[in-house]
Amino acid sequence: MTPEDENPDALSSNPKVVAYTDPLTGLGNRRRLMDKIRKLASERADDPAPFTIGIVNIDGFKPINDLFGHASGDEILCQVAHRLRACLPDGGFVARIESDEFAFVLPLVFEKKGAEKIGRMFKDVLSAPYDLGDRNVRLSASFGFAVYPFAGEQFAELLKSADTALYRSKRRGRGQITVYSEEIAEEIRRGTEIEQALRRAIIADEVAVHFQPIVDLSDGSIQGFEALARWTDRELGFVSPGIFIPLAEERGFIDSLTETLLKKAAETAKHWPSDLFLSFNLSSAQLIDPATAFNVLAIVNRVGLDPRRLELEITETAMMSDPEVAAKVVNELHAIGIKVSLDDFGTGQSSLGRLRNFAFNKVKIDRSFISEITLDKSAEHIVRAILMMCEGLNLKVIAEGIETEEQAEKLSALGCKTGQGWLYGKAVEASRTFDLIEAQRSSQSVRSPIQVFSR
Repeated sequence: MTPEDENPDALSSNPKVVAYTDPLTGLGNRRRLMDKIRKLASERADDPAPFTIGIVNIDGFKPINDLFGHASGDEILCQVAHRLRACLPDGGFVARIESDEFAFVLPLVFEKKGAEKIGRMFKDVLSAPYDLGDRNVRLSASFGFAVYPFAGEQFAELLKSADTALYRSKRRGRGQITVYSEEIAEEIRRGTEIEQALRRAIIADEVAVHFQPIVDLSDGSIQGFEALARWTDRELGFVSPGIFIPLAEERGFIDSLTETLLKKAAETAKHWPSDLFLSFNLSSAQLIDPATAFNVLAIVNRVGLDPRRLELEITETAMMSDPEVAAKVVNELHAIGIKVSLDDFGTGQSSLGRLRNFAFNKVKIDRSFISEITLDKSAEHIVRAILMMCEGLNLKVIAEGIETEEQAEKLSALGCKTGQGWLYGKAVEASRTFDLIEAQRSSQSVRSPIQVFSR
């Protein structure tokens, strides 16, 4: 009898059994998983019939230990182990391979759809409440699957592929299921390539700040500029901020990128006329960092920009990750004279509640409503309602994404006073902001579209 055929629930004095068993849950461990997969692959080597391995990670497990103690965390892990073992399909095997990570082998699951079906079943089972005696706790789980031999033929290859799929699930949010594919592997590889290049670019000061004018809709006069990150790599070419900003957040170096960009933007803005403001986007990671207000003030003070000329844009999605800390950060920013705008208004889950609970100065109407305002009556009614509500709350409004004269005229007729978009100019390099300001000061029209196509 081999160790993998032993009863996994009993910790024997047999050292072989102990070496193959997780002492907390009684499941097999990584070593036992490796033997199981190697044995199965060997059996199918001549006629490589597929089988599937998977990894499941419990989302948000660390805070359970922090809040309720390690004994509660251990109890949840034991309950997870029991649930997984109880619902394994025929021939299946499950092991605990890390703190809150379990792996399983599914000999009779041959392809992606079957893996996803098992994943959904496991997901439902693991989402049921966990009984800790004096309380119940709900958790979600993320899954990554790899199918032999397509995702690898050796243990290390298969586990790496399943781990890559799990990483993709984690990136997409909680409770996700991903089956490994070459496309996913390429996406991860590309992300790592961009990450390394971006880290080098930050050190070499190669990430630029461009500025898009924000104007008075009645006459097109510039009220301020929004700072927007732009990056062109020598090898990768132009990389969209929609790609590299979330990547910097996800991989934990958004602080260094933001510090560099805010410093550059403030250096430019301090030379504008004092009645113009600088709008700058705050990342979701910084909105839940208690040190954000101090760090921002330190940067603008070092540069010499009056903090009262700075407006920070935040999104509702970012606020929802930790509303208490976010509210504290917003209040601290207000206390030092910095204004705060709610960006992408109308696309979140509970915008009305956020307007009531947070002290915003401005609201930016999402461009998705502006693009439809002359075509769709419902979009017009939504914008009208937002404007009326903000007037009642004494909030200023900026309309984003204005691209046509018809959109601008409709917004003005509805009572919107401020906007930005390609009609008034694309984002320009720092030096070009002074040309636009000078053109305005010289009474040249900025109401007509400013054809600036630089990135």
